[in-house]
Amino acid sequence: MNVAAQTRPQITVPQPVLPSRAPEIITAELNSTRQLDPRGQIRPELLQRAQAALETHSRKITKRDRMYLVDFKKFSGDERLYEVDLQGGAVTLMRTCHGRGSDPSHTGFAQNFSNRPDSHMSSVGAFATAGASFGAQQGPNVLLDGLENSNDRARERAIIIHGADYADPAFLAREGKLGRSYGCFSVAHHDLPGLRERMGEGRLLFAWA
Repeated sequence: MNVAAQTRPQITVPQPVLPSRAPEIITAELNSTRQLDPRGQIRPELLQRAQAALETHSRKITKRDRMYLVDFKKFSGDERLYEVDLQGGAVTLMRTCHGRGSDPSHTGFAQNFSNRPDSHMSSVGAFATAGASFGAQQGPNVLLDGLENSNDRARERAIIIHGADYADPAFLAREGKLGRSYGCFSVAHHDLPGLRERMGEGRLLFAWA
């Protein structure tokens, strides 16, 4: 046996000491660590206006974890309802309808907007979600409170978020565009349950053209 091998001293290599790092904190009040809409799916003007509305209507918009945007410049067959995660920055896309009065020729593009009862037009501006509800005609829905002169008669006009056959994928595949509502933000039946739960109460819905 090699005696030298038995008596050779062992060398201990010190392990590097890594500095401790505080966990990343992302708040809905100030999202400074994650970029909103990192894939650039939302029209910049719409996103900027929605962010400004969050501050302008801070007393009514009490939940800052997510917000909802509708781009009425886009074709009705396109995904133009955006659920924006204000904490992580990610965006989920869905489809929504516009009012028949906003598109009387049924081109698929909303052209006119109104806050007037019986106009059957969509309204633009900032809304606050007012919680899940159930109606005799439309069934499960989400109530909305209009926060601006352009939409403050939303409750009077029964402008809500509800499911509709004319917003379903089968209708789109057959007609090439979605159907029209009486001014409500109608969505596909399969999108409504999750959307209804996530929207809840006190979150921003901002629609613009």
